[in-house]
Amino acid sequence: MSSQSSYLEIDTNLLPKHIAVIMDGNGRWAKARGKARMFGHKAGVDAVRKTVSAANRLGIGVLTLFAFSSENWRRPEEEVSLLMELFVTVLGREVKRLHKTGVKLKVIGDTTRFSKSLQDKIASAEALTANNTGLVLNVAANYGGQWDILQAVQTLAGQVERGEMTPQQLTEADISAHLTTASLPNVDLMIRTSGECRISNFMLWQTAYAELYFTEQFWPDFDEVSLSEAIAWYVSRERRFGCAGEQIQAMLQVEK
Repeated sequence: MSSQSSYLEIDTNLLPKHIAVIMDGNGRWAKARGKARMFGHKAGVDAVRKTVSAANRLGIGVLTLFAFSSENWRRPEEEVSLLMELFVTVLGREVKRLHKTGVKLKVIGDTTRFSKSLQDKIASAEALTANNTGLVLNVAANYGGQWDILQAVQTLAGQVERGEMTPQQLTEADISAHLTTASLPNVDLMIRTSGECRISNFMLWQTAYAELYFTEQFWPDFDEVSLSEAIAWYVSRERRFGCAGEQIQAMLQVEK
């Protein structure tokens, strides 16, 4: 199945507005080829490029990629160091390409733990693409879903402490407004590669009603066709949001 035919089979009105991807399997992909883990991480960059390009061409509103979790600091120091170097290199090399295609880049997560040079590159990349109106690309780095909720709650707790609001006035919308993805739609489709079937503390609040798509492919093998197949699967799902299927059908009839 070609990527072109996959795109043509999908009704663009039914496309997910926000896709999140847990990019897993770089190390195992490299090991299967008798290579070091970093070989897999570098190959994974090509998969990122293909996925971002395809999502942008399809008109997806938001794509969030889980690049480095807050738990990844537990990996061997040498690997973490090399990953940081790769992050710096990729930012410098890819940001102009992203800007040229209208992509708006945002790095979400606790970036304070990164080196000053990496923080500067992140700030520069975000500033360059800030006014772009195409795909919003969130790169989750030193990110954890529990951390995201905690930092939002801490901000709101400060408002309560200052008397700006009462605990009883706190709403779900208030928490959403203080997450790293504030103003963006919640995740419609979450994809995880490599055969693992868990969400690993990724966007816990934002995926409350997401469709979860698990594929055996390792991340370096994920490409435009893989993305279009995941989206086609998503489109085939009946999304109820707590309603019965008959209610959804009735709503669709009203909208015609």
